[in-house]
Formats: sequence, structure tokens, C-alpha cells
Amino acid sequence: MACSRGGYPGENQIFLIKLPGFDRFNLSLPLLRNYLDMKTFKTTYLVLFLLLSSNHQVFSQEYLFEFGKSRGLEALISDQAPKETVLKWFNVNTEKNTWYFEGQELVCKGLPIGVVRSEKQYENFIMYIEWKHMEAGGNSGTFVWSSAIPGEQRLPDGVEVQMLELDWVNQNKKDGILPPIAYVHGELFGVGGVTTVPDNPRGTRSKSIENRCLGKGEWNTYVVICVDGVIKLSVNGKFVNGISQSSQKKGYICLESEGAPIHFRNLKITELPSGVISAEQIAPLLTAGN
Repeated sequence: MACSRGGYPGENQIFLIKLPGFDRFNLSLPLLRNYLDMKTFKTTYLVLFLLLSSNHQVFSQEYLFEFGKSRGLEALISDQAPKETVLKWFNVNTEKNTWYFEGQELVCKGLPIGVVRSEKQYENFIMYIEWKHMEAGGNSGTFVWSSAIPGEQRLPDGVEVQMLELDWVNQNKKDGILPPIAYVHGELFGVGGVTTVPDNPRGTRSKSIENRCLGKGEWNTYVVICVDGVIKLSVNGKFVNGISQSSQKKGYICLESEGAPIHFRNLKITELPSGVISAEQIAPLLTAGN
């Protein structure tokens, strides 16, 4: 990896590093350059390069694209058009060509498995999002209150809001037995050590009380209300699922790439007032390079 006069490769990225016996930590090269002399910085850069070349887990997070908008509480109570901010998304462990646009639709190719994350963390909010699968049995979802740090299966912690195409159950029979139909109708569940209490238990997961998702090529609408560790999910116009007592209740929003093409559109985040929260209930904060 050669360094040009114009800068160092990856100088505008964050590196999430996992070393044996240590918790994950993040390293921002622009911040290092502000505090270290050039000789020390070059040594640190060399160490980072060796880590990247070794078997240690290092994840680079860089800005990828803009998609969706966020607005404040006034969007719900004011007669005037709300002030909106475009949402920026950062790559966690997919590839740049995993994501592309067809008009106003964000398209995910589905490979490699991984996620992109929101620029900032969210605590209490309403998320409106429309999605459609393009292949029978397609798998995807969104994570809320996430650390956006990949686990052993390449996916992060948080609460997953499942997005599965209806034929998934037919394609995943075990010993000739179909999985529960609840899989494909908006399940909610904690992952990566995040625990929740399901409204409609199916083991540790919460299943929708009515099957409302549509199949491939058809748009589905999710309204996800996240407040104080409680999530309520509306599927295509009706609230049918929820969880409570999430052990993590502030973090990043992630969009998932999990093996099949999926389209997203009309993402809007309405931020709500914050609540009472402890440091242990907040995902680690990541800082982006400028």
C-alpha cells in the first residue's frame, strides 16, 4: 500500500479494530494527524497497515451516499412544511457497488452480507420506509439502536426489523417441515447480545399478530416507532407487532444486505424528544473523518 504526496489511503475513514483479548475500538486517521507529529503518525499508520494485512478483524467505515430525510417533532404538529435534513449513510462491511440508485429508489444487490449505517445515532424516533424484494425468498431488514459493529456473522447488534420475501419459508424447510410463517411478516428481535421482551412471543422473537407483508415485486410499508426501549411496528397500514425493554435504546440505524436484491424508497426519520437513558443503554459512538 503506497502513500502518495496527496495523502494516505483511507485517511478519511474510520477503522474498527478487534484484537484478541480486547474490546473493539475505533481509529480515525484525521484525528490522529491532529494530535501526533508526522514521524509518530507514520509509525501509527504502519501499524494500522499491518493490522489490515493480518488476520485481525478491521472494518473500514466511510461515507457512501445520501438517502432519505430526517425532520424534527414539528413535522407532526406544525401546519408549515417541516425543515428536513438529508440522511448520510456510511459503509460498514459491504462494498461500494453493493448499493446504487434507480431514480429515487435505493437498490441493494444483496452481496456481500453486511450493512450500511446512518451518520448519527437515534434514540426516540419514527421511521417510515418502503421496501420490496425482487427475488422469491429474499432476505433483508433494518437494525435500530445498533452499534454498527459487525459480529461473527457479519451483522451488527441492535433490534432487527425483519424484511423477508414470502417464499422464504418454502425455501428453508428443515426435515420437510416449513418454518413458522411468522418469519416473513415483520418479526422483531434483539441480536448481538441486545435483549428485548416480545409482545407476541415466538421464543425470544416477537411475531406479527396478522400476516400483512406482500410478495416479490410489491411495495411494503413499515412504520417503526421507537421510544424508550419500546418498538411498535405497522405493516402496510396496521400495527401488528412490538417489543419492549430493549437493553440498548440508542444507536445507529442500519440497512442490511443479506444475499438478495432489495429496493428501498421514501425513508423518513422523525426525531422525537429524548428520554431517561443510562450510558450502558447507548451504543458506542463512532466519529467520522472529515
